[in-house]
Amino acid sequence: MNLEPRLTEFLEVDCHQMFINGQYQKASSDTTISLVNPSNEKKFAKIRVATVEDVDKAVKSSKKAFKSAQWSKMYPADRERLMLKLADLIEENAEALAQLVTLENGKLVREAKSSDVLGAAKTFRYYAGWCTKLEGETIDISIKQKPDKQNFAFTKREAIGVVGAIVPWNFPLSIAAWKVAPAIAAGCAVVLKPSEVTPLSALFLAELFMEAGYPPGILNVLTGNGKKTGAALVAHPEISKITFTGSTQAGKAIGIAAMQNLTGVSLEMGGKSPGIIFADADLRSAAKGIAAGIFRNAGQVCVAGSRVYIQRNIFDRVLTDICHAGDSMHISDGFDPQADIGPLASKAHYKKVCNFIEKGTEGGSILCTGGSNPKDKGFFMQPTVFSDETNDKMIISEEIFGPVLVGIPFDDVEDGLAKANESDYGLAGTIWTRDINKAMHCMNELDAGFIGVNTVVRSDPNLPLGGFKKSGIGSELGKGGVYNYTKIKAVNIVY
Repeated sequence: MNLEPRLTEFLEVDCHQMFINGQYQKASSDTTISLVNPSNEKKFAKIRVATVEDVDKAVKSSKKAFKSAQWSKMYPADRERLMLKLADLIEENAEALAQLVTLENGKLVREAKSSDVLGAAKTFRYYAGWCTKLEGETIDISIKQKPDKQNFAFTKREAIGVVGAIVPWNFPLSIAAWKVAPAIAAGCAVVLKPSEVTPLSALFLAELFMEAGYPPGILNVLTGNGKKTGAALVAHPEISKITFTGSTQAGKAIGIAAMQNLTGVSLEMGGKSPGIIFADADLRSAAKGIAAGIFRNAGQVCVAGSRVYIQRNIFDRVLTDICHAGDSMHISDGFDPQADIGPLASKAHYKKVCNFIEKGTEGGSILCTGGSNPKDKGFFMQPTVFSDETNDKMIISEEIFGPVLVGIPFDDVEDGLAKANESDYGLAGTIWTRDINKAMHCMNELDAGFIGVNTVVRSDPNLPLGGFKKSGIGSELGKGGVYNYTKIKAVNIVY
């Protein structure tokens, strides 16, 4: 494993600190968290846990930067240039960033580069264009005036203020970009709290912010866990909005805490996304698509299709093809160029996935393939496929967030839709059929925020992503992504 020179230098630090006001600053607590390479279970770095006092320092720094003339009076075109410069720097450091993400969460380095790193650069480029395109409206109103007076009414959009962004460990850079890029484009400042599993890529990003020429404090990064650092960020009264991606349980707690200060929230939470395969589909393509959707990044993808409903007369054939696709995947370290699937991100998460697999077997579901760790070291898990006749098992209803798929047969269109919609979640779903009428009907009836027809669900900066039901509040990406970080001011001039 030959690390990039800049990454080697970055990792030489004994203990990584918070990044506040354009520089690294020591936390007020000596409490540390060790980072573990999930491929070999070796510790490779340490971070400090930011306290309530540290969070206050970061928020005040961002608020000062937000209100400064250097930022608040900056021309939109100049904000755009900064964002484009940042995207250039991300691309220039793509290999080092990809290697860092692989060390942190184990994903394949080529996927870390293509999806996480270059995906982040793509998102910053997309939102750079929005800096100069935020608009208000002129509005005809009916407020009666004296005969010699008239109304001129309009709206203008203003940056919402300081944003607290809490991001998960599965795509630490790209999801950070989903939040930071539109907030910065709107003119906000951001306090970013990455997962304690993957904090270093966020710190590296903060360094690139300064290299790009951003004013200190526009992006601050707090290291620490959710219980202390994240909770303090959510509770801070000077945060104008919290944006969170993670589990439904954590999202609920954040929503409740944010309401104490009436802080706005955007929550992208859990998923248990279904795929529906009809007998008239391209069955080989559908099987490959389902396998790619659930086994990519070891199943640690919020929109992963973890339930597949297959029409009964093709059930055995398609499920067998999915199993074969999983069995053929090479399980190895993310730095192995031959690897198809890497480890789960942490020991705690590995144990959680193992427990779900055990519960699935105990609950009567049939284990078709996988279900164990083929390595002596590392948090690896084979691509795992269960089958079941009923739709009421724990492994079907609860989010596992690993390379675990459950196949269930269905009889007709309405049966398939009913089973697919029988879930507390509504993040994403896929439909596989050659019949456009059937596809359109299912697309309308499937209760999920992001639908793929004859394709896996993949994100794009210009395509909104948000869930229904317990999968979230609000959406990210697209035009709405940047408007999430603005407030509307209505004005009426009488003349």
